[in-house]
Amino acid sequence: MKHLLSVADLTAESATELLDEAERFEQALLGREVKKLPTLRGRTIMTVFFENSTRTRVSFEVAGKWMSADVINVSASSSSVSKGESLRDTAMTLRAAGADALIVRHPASGAAHQIAQWTADQGAGGGPAVINAGDGTHEHPTQALLDALTVRQRLGDIAGRRIAIVGDILHSRVARSNAILLATLGAEVVLIAPPTLLPVGVAGWPVRVSHDIDAELPGLDAVLMLRVQAERMNGGFFPSAREYSITYGLSQRRLDLLPEHAVVLHPGPMLRGMEIASSVADSPKTAVLQQVTNGVHVRMAVLFRLLVGSDGGAS
Repeated sequence: MKHLLSVADLTAESATELLDEAERFEQALLGREVKKLPTLRGRTIMTVFFENSTRTRVSFEVAGKWMSADVINVSASSSSVSKGESLRDTAMTLRAAGADALIVRHPASGAAHQIAQWTADQGAGGGPAVINAGDGTHEHPTQALLDALTVRQRLGDIAGRRIAIVGDILHSRVARSNAILLATLGAEVVLIAPPTLLPVGVAGWPVRVSHDIDAELPGLDAVLMLRVQAERMNGGFFPSAREYSITYGLSQRRLDLLPEHAVVLHPGPMLRGMEIASSVADSPKTAVLQQVTNGVHVRMAVLFRLLVGSDGGAS
């Protein structure tokens, strides 16, 4: 595996191997006063973010540093992009500067794929590994992996589970990646959203679609709530924030409809009072902070697999 651009490139076996690797890294770090592994010593990782991020960027940086890599953060606002430099020139500059891995977030769908093509080296060794950290409304593969790991840890397995993704499916790269990966791992995936927040072509996704959250909750093993991405919206997709919350928000009453074992996830940032009530966000059923912790270990696993390969492991 040279790059991680889409979860569609992962088989059930390769995805499970990444989840297992993440748990091995978690175990390797337990009890260490200094959280440092020599796994990526001498490697240079560059995060290239053209959109704001807290969880993804920080967890990739922590992952790289915990594996002793040199991590360099590049943001559009402080780079030559602000002076008009093209995306291609930026990518080629970072490659020439010695990047072993480029972790890319960009508002345009397909940007990470394009960077992987531009920076590919036809000679020995190839160009840097490219990891898609979110491209427009397309995909966010490491988020799907950490969500899958969280579900597996909470429920024991993923195959045969019924998992709902609720909210702004139309503008969510997290929804697409999760739908593909969870289905690949054997889950039944249900999308719950108003018709206006479903993308064209959703009929071709490996999912079932519903518009009635109350009817679905009693039969779910896990529910992934999505933020309404107002910054990507032009026009009215629903009458008001209050009506959206009443119709699709996860309130305490709705939380009580879930089975006792069910788990609630959210990729963050959470809009408390909109798609999720504060009491639900802080409930023991909700695994938001566990997702953040898992994000570090999953990204360690991905970096290891791309830069080192399948030989060896956490030590």
